[in-house]
Amino acid sequence: MQGDTTIKPLPTRLDALAFQVKAALFRLGRARRNLVDRDAKRFARANALADAPVVAESRTKLWTEASDAERALLVGKIHNLRVALRRIDGVEIPAGAIFSFWAHIGRPTRLAGYVAGRELREGCVIPSVGGGLCQLSNALYDAALKAGFDIVERHAHSQVIPGSLAEIGRDATVFWNYVDLRLRAGVAFRIEADMDAEHLTLRFRALAAAGEAMALAPIAAKGGKGPNNCLSCNVVQCFRNVAPAARAVGQTAFLLDGFVPEFDGYVKAVRREGDALFVPLDGKRFGKPNYAWTTAGFTTVRTSTLATLLRAWKSRRLADQGAARQHALLDSAERLARSYARRTSHEATHLVVAQNLLPYLWRDGHLNGRSFDVLMTALPMEVLQQRLDRAAARHPGSKTLADFRADPALVAAEAAALERARKIVTVHSDIAALFPMKAAQLDWIVPAASKTVVAFSGKPRSKPRVVFPAATLARKGAHELREALAGLDVTLVLTGADHEGADFWQGFEVERRKAGPGLLAGAAAIVLPALVEHNPRALLRALGAGVPVVASRECGIPRRPGVATVPAGDAAALRAVLVGILFGEPSPLAKAA
Repeated sequence: MQGDTTIKPLPTRLDALAFQVKAALFRLGRARRNLVDRDAKRFARANALADAPVVAESRTKLWTEASDAERALLVGKIHNLRVALRRIDGVEIPAGAIFSFWAHIGRPTRLAGYVAGRELREGCVIPSVGGGLCQLSNALYDAALKAGFDIVERHAHSQVIPGSLAEIGRDATVFWNYVDLRLRAGVAFRIEADMDAEHLTLRFRALAAAGEAMALAPIAAKGGKGPNNCLSCNVVQCFRNVAPAARAVGQTAFLLDGFVPEFDGYVKAVRREGDALFVPLDGKRFGKPNYAWTTAGFTTVRTSTLATLLRAWKSRRLADQGAARQHALLDSAERLARSYARRTSHEATHLVVAQNLLPYLWRDGHLNGRSFDVLMTALPMEVLQQRLDRAAARHPGSKTLADFRADPALVAAEAAALERARKIVTVHSDIAALFPMKAAQLDWIVPAASKTVVAFSGKPRSKPRVVFPAATLARKGAHELREALAGLDVTLVLTGADHEGADFWQGFEVERRKAGPGLLAGAAAIVLPALVEHNPRALLRALGAGVPVVASRECGIPRRPGVATVPAGDAAALRAVLVGILFGEPSPLAKAA
């Protein structure tokens, strides 16, 4: 004979049924042993070892195939890993206790959030709910060997999948619940599991070494092309054969909240066929301009009506300033993020996320294995709180600068997500400056002048009107403006409540107006020397109307004709600019406006 020409018979439905029957019997036997032995315990997340040294790490690629046919199963695999990582990330195992893979992961079912991924069974890679979890068990086994842990139970794969740890003998196959991976160490250890868009990373932390690490032992490469794949083997006679997908797998999901006109234009420019849009409400349909996103051109549009209505109802019951309001807004963002996450398809391999949703999506693991961009409208919470702390030290008598701080865990989650983000999309120049390597800065949209705006006449009998387009808050620069205007013969136009005290503007000639088109009538200048400002729309309206703008860099409007930039917190510089505009010869600023 010139060689073995035996052709392996194709699997049949009867073969599959027999496999399921045998598997069920094995599962029952393992369940009985688990009850008797009581060694398959589930351990909780903890933080006792969060700062312990890393004693071992395993890092493997998520994308190991290039063909479109393979991509469908790989996307499913990555989603299944995303679900499983939530069960073990942060788990801490006591010294001498046994870690069981299945005790922590649980049975992978659709009800538990799993989808069809790739599973190696009887020589073929087949679609299977929960498929792909072996990459996680491989990583656990690999790291356990590096850390010198005891391997209580481990099973090798029957075949090697190219690109996996099986190529170097570091694999551990698992199959619910009787094919398990079990580890034990002489010291307490912590598991940390994470995915970026390209890699799965698994770490063990411990306060002391568990034992002598097992040296990496490469094995001889196996010949052949690896197992058949039900999405690409073209054996159409097999009942497991899967027809090629009608469209490319993978989409972008846009997870948005409040309407921002500049972001609406950006989304329209970058969306592609097949992408999904998530918005709180269809604002154009229901006449809600705060949610008036463009929905045309998306294959899928989903809304979260109940979460949005609940937020609106709660916001009406809150004061317009204070810690209670800020915490309520955070709670509403968390509710919306969870609503979106539940309905985001596992095929969404890239996300574009509104900033206020970001820390919750990160914390709950929904960004694992995905690339993502952030639509950023505010300073990172960490930076914001640092600025507020510095301002509170300068103005210890302020009633508002120290009334809100976010949960440190939430602040850390946002910071970690921003570090991982592929791109930061923002209009705000001060925010863009924080991310010089990955910020995509958009241009502000300056609205056309309103017909109700009347320029300041400059007649001797008329006092200059200086508009302060914000509530009286220290973070808006109220203290600096009060100091800068002291002794000047001007009328101060105010729009909001005096949160710094009822007598804050005592001694000034004050005119109260509502925010809107009439705010700028007769204005000589609009002034916002804010320490923190995320939404300078009133300044943009003034630019469109030709009213001189005096603002701090923190307002986020880059240098341009019509805008004078002053350092935040510098009342002397602010006064000098205002005196020049209001009482001096026409300045270059006024001419440019």
